[in-house]
Amino acid sequence: MSQQQPRRPQADQSPQQEPIKYGDVFDVSGKLASKPVAPRDAASMQAAESMVLGETQKGGPAAVMQSAAAVNQRAGLVGREAVSDISREQGITVAETVIDGKHVIVEAIGDQIVCQYEQPEIPARSTRAVFDCDSVTIGEALEATALSLGDKPVDQSDAAAIHAAEVRASGNNEIKPGGIGAAAQSAAAHNERATLLADKTTISEVLADATMKLPDDKPVRREDADRVISAERRNKTDMRNTPGGVASSLAAAARINRNEI
Repeated sequence: MSQQQPRRPQADQSPQQEPIKYGDVFDVSGKLASKPVAPRDAASMQAAESMVLGETQKGGPAAVMQSAAAVNQRAGLVGREAVSDISREQGITVAETVIDGKHVIVEAIGDQIVCQYEQPEIPARSTRAVFDCDSVTIGEALEATALSLGDKPVDQSDAAAIHAAEVRASGNNEIKPGGIGAAAQSAAAHNERATLLADKTTISEVLADATMKLPDDKPVRREDADRVISAERRNKTDMRNTPGGVASSLAAAARINRNEI
């Protein structure tokens, strides 16, 4: 039974009305409550749920956020790439812990819990079953990026981050021919030449099934995320990581894994 239940947004927004805010759909307070639900926040929550739970929960926070963000976007109240400063700076997390033999899921935006509930049965997750602590792996974090930012054309910062993630997974600094690092760099070079958006290679095309494409995989640790964050920033003119991108996904995975240790 859910201890904190998200509330479904009303779909009758118009441009003259206020956007749906986090305080309208979740029992939150302070700065977060006044923030409009943003598309990139919803995508990040979906990715976090997929990493930890194996799928987006029906009626859960990610589904509610996606619905609210879609209403806000259709009404012209937020942009397609909108992201809240709270999720960008503090992150979105989904953590699974065991309390008195019960699996408890806690979903949070920044430091505020938006939903907490028990998971009576934990579905089998074949990829993570290899690891004793059921941690999020580098490959899974990359696959989460394909969900949260899949339609973004690959650029040089994405390619650098993907290569860095592959290096951290394999321990080999060389670009593996046919690997996802090489594919990402090829895609970035192709996209720089392509003039039409439809002709460009997207992140989802490179990172779909990343766990299968990596010859080696391992749980994400803080030092892995730090290397990927640095690689992504070095290749961006504004020196900032892309919301919902490769670096953000690995940072979220590292936070989840740290909480499980």
